[in-house]
Amino acid sequence: MARRRKEGKTDYRQRLRLLLSQKPRVVVRKSLKHMIVQLVSPSEQGDVTLVSAISSELKKFGLKRTGNIPAAYLTGLLFGLRATKVAKEAVLDIGLQTSSPGSKIYAALKGMIDAGMSIPHDPVMFPSEERIRGEHIAEYLPFDEVKEKVLSEFAQGE
Repeated sequence: MARRRKEGKTDYRQRLRLLLSQKPRVVVRKSLKHMIVQLVSPSEQGDVTLVSAISSELKKFGLKRTGNIPAAYLTGLLFGLRATKVAKEAVLDIGLQTSSPGSKIYAALKGMIDAGMSIPHDPVMFPSEERIRGEHIAEYLPFDEVKEKVLSEFAQGE
């Protein structure tokens, strides 16, 4: 425990507050190219991942670049559709990442909310609809096509 605190990998005060909520955590991690979203439940033996989604899965739906805000939203939507079968309620865990309005983290959260999950949030933190739809990068992003493919796959039962 002391090692992870010294290395700056874990904030144990924040982790304790999340665990005391008695709800599963939605863990959102981002890299330069990908978003990873997991539904994690604590247990005596350690945390158990119940559902996950990674932005590289969007390539099978026709999305080529996965490190942008629309890809984060679609990853959150994909995750939310999967996770609602397991848990409708959760709390957001962004770890040591800086919370900044309009970031990829909150784009993924908007996708989860749109999929029907109940996660405490402030709508002010979401990116604008134009950024989520990818109007700023529309020349190489078929956002509407990919969103329809994701939704239709879940309508068929994945």
